[in-house]
Amino acid sequence: MIALLRGHIALRHPDGIVIDVGGVGYRVQVALPTLYALPEKGEVRLHIYTSVREDAINLYGFLSEIDKNFFALLISVSGVGPRLAITILSHMEAKELATALNQGDITRLISIPGIGKKSAERLVLELQEKSAHFRAETESGSPAHPTGGSAGMQEDTLSALINLGYKENLARRALKSLDLPADALLEDVLKNALRLLRK
Repeated sequence: MIALLRGHIALRHPDGIVIDVGGVGYRVQVALPTLYALPEKGEVRLHIYTSVREDAINLYGFLSEIDKNFFALLISVSGVGPRLAITILSHMEAKELATALNQGDITRLISIPGIGKKSAERLVLELQEKSAHFRAETESGSPAHPTGGSAGMQEDTLSALINLGYKENLARRALKSLDLPADALLEDVLKNALRLLRK
């Protein structure tokens, strides 16, 4: 069971990275806040959750053990698999999610693609008490990194939104509606686009 990986970033994808560890490339899926907190190049160290199924072995990476434990907490809920858990954490960082769960904020939860009212109620029912102690422990996030070019940033943001479950035409419309400076960070563009799409 892989629990930790340290190596160099070989490739970046909208939903994760490939880490070169001694000449072996490990594809690791990560939530968007984690992806944007990682450097473009260089060495990285991620806590890994290994998901083993009959037809696949998938790796999910986290900056801290706390985030990894919160992910494990999410997938302990019936109907929430690793992929949906990553989608949830891409829309809400662990601290924010823990607060929403603890407060029973159904409206906030159903704004996430793939989460309906019944799923949101189940998450609150099963995790409301368990999430309480995570609120103080989870990190609110890491500094964002420049993206290097507004055109490339638009495409990266569009790709990220599509991977999160939004239809391409809606994602493009949201991006066109944004009025942000040319040097805006990718994370800022994505957050503002998500805010429009949730309305």
